[in-house]
Amino acid sequence: MRSFFTATLLICSLLLVKTVTAQTSGQVVLTKQWNAYWIAAKNETGRDYGVFYFRKSIDLVAKPTAFLVNVSADNRYKLFVNGTLVSVGPARGDTYYWNYEKIDLAPYLVAGKNTLSAIVWNEAELRPEAQISLRTGFILQGNTTSEEILNTNSSWKCIRDKAYQPLNTGVGYPAYYVAGPGELVDESKTIKGWMSADFKDADWPDAGMMDHGKPKGMADAFGWMLVPSSLPQMERTAQRIPVLRRADGVTVPPSFPAAATSVTIPANTTATLLLDQTYLTNAYVTLNFSKGKDAGISLTYAEALFDNLKKYHARKGNRNDVDGKDFAGRKDSLISDGTGGQTFTTLYWRTYRYVRVIVHTKDEPLVIDDLYGTATGYPFQLNAKLKTDDPEMQKMLEIGWRTARMDAIETYMDCPYYEQLQYIGDGRIQMMVSYYNSGDDRLARNAINLMDHSRIAEGLTLSRHPSYSPQIISTFSLWYIGVLHDYWMYRPDSNFVRDKLQGARTVLDFFSKYQQADGSLKNTPYWTFVDWASSWGYGMPPIGSKGGSSILDLQLLIAYQQAAEMESKLGMPVFAALYRAKAAQLKQTIQNKYWDPAKKLYADTEDKNIFSQHANSLAILTGVVKGTVATALSKNILADTTLTQCTIYFKYYMHLALVRGGLGNDYLKWLNVWRDNIKMGLTTWAEISDLPNSRSDCHAWGSSPNIEFFRTILGIDSYAPGFTKVKIEPHLGELKTASGEIPHPNGKVTVAYTLNSNQWKVKISLPQKTPGILVWKGKTYLLKAGENLFSI
Repeated sequence: MRSFFTATLLICSLLLVKTVTAQTSGQVVLTKQWNAYWIAAKNETGRDYGVFYFRKSIDLVAKPTAFLVNVSADNRYKLFVNGTLVSVGPARGDTYYWNYEKIDLAPYLVAGKNTLSAIVWNEAELRPEAQISLRTGFILQGNTTSEEILNTNSSWKCIRDKAYQPLNTGVGYPAYYVAGPGELVDESKTIKGWMSADFKDADWPDAGMMDHGKPKGMADAFGWMLVPSSLPQMERTAQRIPVLRRADGVTVPPSFPAAATSVTIPANTTATLLLDQTYLTNAYVTLNFSKGKDAGISLTYAEALFDNLKKYHARKGNRNDVDGKDFAGRKDSLISDGTGGQTFTTLYWRTYRYVRVIVHTKDEPLVIDDLYGTATGYPFQLNAKLKTDDPEMQKMLEIGWRTARMDAIETYMDCPYYEQLQYIGDGRIQMMVSYYNSGDDRLARNAINLMDHSRIAEGLTLSRHPSYSPQIISTFSLWYIGVLHDYWMYRPDSNFVRDKLQGARTVLDFFSKYQQADGSLKNTPYWTFVDWASSWGYGMPPIGSKGGSSILDLQLLIAYQQAAEMESKLGMPVFAALYRAKAAQLKQTIQNKYWDPAKKLYADTEDKNIFSQHANSLAILTGVVKGTVATALSKNILADTTLTQCTIYFKYYMHLALVRGGLGNDYLKWLNVWRDNIKMGLTTWAEISDLPNSRSDCHAWGSSPNIEFFRTILGIDSYAPGFTKVKIEPHLGELKTASGEIPHPNGKVTVAYTLNSNQWKVKISLPQKTPGILVWKGKTYLLKAGENLFSI
């Protein structure tokens, strides 16, 4: 086989492959081989840990009005123009879909000399689990012939910064942590000022050239198959740390760290500072410091402090408490070179509420000049509004939105601190929050594409993607069909969904191989995770003595139902008929196999000795029971405390079922887990309902109230694919006033409800060309586009 990085391949590429051509507009055709090369440092393997700087200077006669370039790297890059950071990337993907960003450099260019510089780092075997990688590389291609002056080739300079070393890969206590190492930086070895225009780089080696950039689809597109990123640049916002909670070994001015204030740590001193952001954040951390030759500095980041790590392991109490607590977390370390104006910014962002700074000085004092963060995240805008006479709802909405934003950077993530992995089960709820709260569906489309790309030969999706190590949660492949159905119902892009139906078919074909004659599943392989229920092993539902599981059967049933709906409108009638037939058979089997008439509940297995909220919620959602039977079952789900309880994640489905069962007016009574989070000082929703033992303090699968405040309480829902029709069915409970709006593909939907003298004043406004219905206490009213007024 041909080696990817050989001189022979380069020569063959030049001889045998057409070079980039230009259209009459001058735009480079990026569907063909790029003129730019992937470049790297010479005499480096490219597969070891390393931090590298790239530079190139050009002269411009005048400041351009536009100057577009396309840029990517492996693993990560930051691109600077004349010392100003202009792009961070690439957006995470896989080698078959390797993203590049299109950036307009014009706002940062000047007449005369201009310098482009980039830092590229490769964390090699220590990289985050979500980071797929081949080897260190950097590429930049001008978008038109006039911009190709910046194309990466041997005219660029490249050097390794030997000051950087990886610092551990854990958090100081046993936990599943796969979010990358910390950084150890020796300031006496680092290259300072490398991104500035006046830096002297004459003695830097020329960059080594590898292969031309190859867009996906080319015959010899080995390695990085380049595709344009569909995502915007991530937000970068200056963020001060407002509170110092504790200082040991040093006297600290009262204005630190809320304002830029110097703190002097005397010679031969150990000082410890505990800083509190007061809420969880994702941010690049910057520390500016001076003097203190050979002093050691550590920055450790934590979501919360611990009760007693040796005795109780990673048990947490109230997240606001710091006294008597243990501190542990991801750490960066620095060694001062004793000069003035030293600066350190983390290569990648860190997740923290608390930052502990420890300084060990030697024979010279060290001065902390400043310490602050630059918050980052997908640039979602909150475009939904809610106003009620219950202030607690606004607090929950705020926390839920912060949680959703914390778990969205280039991909959705299960959690930012420990994993940073995009799971299908988490992502389904996160996407619905995006639709209802923002209306921006670009990250959702990106997520669905990545899930679709992850499918294996057996037909299943991976449970998470991108992920360097494959993991299969077979039940999440069923939720993937739900993800597609959600998108189909709420977003006006049926062609996007149609393109994904083949993937849904392969998922269902996989499961059909494990269906018995009656349609029930048996011996379903891989991880059949459903929920972190306390009595289940590894989150998997019980399996009966004959191999049955009502929960797995019900998940398959809902997938058949949703696939049949999409196939009937977008796909092939033969598949719609097949899935309807399979669904009808499975529905009858579930009724016969799992219904316990004495308990009036669906059992988890055919042995009928274990029962859960999960099984009975799914029975309602699939329509196995309807009407008054569904109402009675909903009441049993809430009343029977012997049932295996849903955690904060699966309550999303349970609440949907209870609303379907007619109990929606009680929605606000079901939120005690969220109230407990607030009481425990959390500023984002925890991973599981057991708050002292929750590993992660930030899981957006708990942000379902940010959906249901609008869908259930205000009653705004899609009534046709693409949200082309709107259904308004409020469940106001004990509220006397409630109003709000959500973004809609055609504009926005606004509602207002006010109770006056036992009569409700209802005002509903729908976007243009968007009709709907109002359902109020069982009666249906037609709604027209524009304003609709009712007195009921």
